[in-house]
Amino acid sequence: MQIRHVQGAACCFALLAASGIACAASLTSADQQFMTEAARTDMIEAHEGQMAENQASRADVKTFGGTLVQDHTNSYAQLTVLAAKDGVTIPKGINSAKDRTIEQLVHLKGDRFDRQFVRDEVAAHRHAIAVFKREAEHGQNPDVKAYAQKMIPILENHLRLAEACAKPVKRG
Repeated sequence: MQIRHVQGAACCFALLAASGIACAASLTSADQQFMTEAARTDMIEAHEGQMAENQASRADVKTFGGTLVQDHTNSYAQLTVLAAKDGVTIPKGINSAKDRTIEQLVHLKGDRFDRQFVRDEVAAHRHAIAVFKREAEHGQNPDVKAYAQKMIPILENHLRLAEACAKPVKRG
């Protein structure tokens, strides 16, 4: 009798495992690649935002950095839930020493940091918006597409904030 229970449990476990594999398999490689890139982008942007809070000289750049930390941390949390649901493994950390942008920013302070950070954020958010729009339009998984669509206005706001910070400061 116990053998039947063990066999039944094993069959149930196998079915659950297979359904998890099927969920991951239902994502195209492009959807999975998007999720990986989005996770990496979120972590880098949150890290760079913290750097801005600590190293920038201008209040608007520091505030923008805080916005990046908050929004990209929230985005990563949403992506983590989505990845778990779909059985996808996304990066859990970054190697900041191997990221060219972070490595350049780490040595800058004050006005030099502000200029480089804002220039990098404008370029990074233009790229991110294009990637997220492509996923929202052409992705195959409806949940991943919805996540991408939801993030586009947030990324566009970040671009507007970065462009505003990039404008020359008028001194009294």
